[in-house]
Amino acid sequence: MEKLSIIKIGGNIIEDEASLDAFLQLFSNLKGKKILVHGGGKRATSIASKLGIASKMIDGRRITDKETLEVITMVYGGLVNKNMVAKLQALGIDAIGLTGADINSIQSDKRPIKDIDYGFVGDVKKVNHSAIDKLIQADFTPVFCAITHDGNGQLLNTNADTITSQVAVGMSKIHETSIYYCFELNGVLQDFNDKESVIQNIDSKSYEELLKNKIILEGMLPKLENCFDALKNGVHKVHIGSTAMLAKENNNFTTITL
Repeated sequence: MEKLSIIKIGGNIIEDEASLDAFLQLFSNLKGKKILVHGGGKRATSIASKLGIASKMIDGRRITDKETLEVITMVYGGLVNKNMVAKLQALGIDAIGLTGADINSIQSDKRPIKDIDYGFVGDVKKVNHSAIDKLIQADFTPVFCAITHDGNGQLLNTNADTITSQVAVGMSKIHETSIYYCFELNGVLQDFNDKESVIQNIDSKSYEELLKNKIILEGMLPKLENCFDALKNGVHKVHIGSTAMLAKENNNFTTITL
């Protein structure tokens, strides 16, 4: 099976031009087939504010009404995505910017209303791995923003971490897929107050121990649950760390396996 790397970056990297340029250089140096997934929530909040549109968040999750969806489509699918594609072209990567609606690559269901109405938010239902693979086999590098569609003409705001894991699961049918979740820290930490206390390897057994000893808490919990869900559904390995983990000589990050 051919290897495929799926890399996800978040808002803090996107917001800082120097960090973004450094990341894209590392991404372009990464050998083999690859896919990039990005969010852009901070930029969307900032531009919405300039347009007089208040951003509504509940427990860190964005409520996406009609106006907000328009801003997200402009920012994620336009400004952020095309800026990144242009920078990658300058680095010799033949990138192609996509939403989940393009080539019908990622379909979602609109999240049902339970306690909270999240609005136009999608939960991934289906990844069209054969369509995405046609781009990869043609030597294009897909760059997905965090927008999917419902198959009936409606775009949906979708969590970028979830898009990353679901695309990786879909592509694992034809590739040996690895995920790289890039964020501010060097990896999962043994002691949150010590930024160098990176746990380099976590498997199902050590994960249970870390949970029992309350070393993994709050924000990291959903991320790791997402990781193990991807591994149970065919993904080969998941890596969590700073963008520096893409550098060949760096091994200071967390690798998660079953």
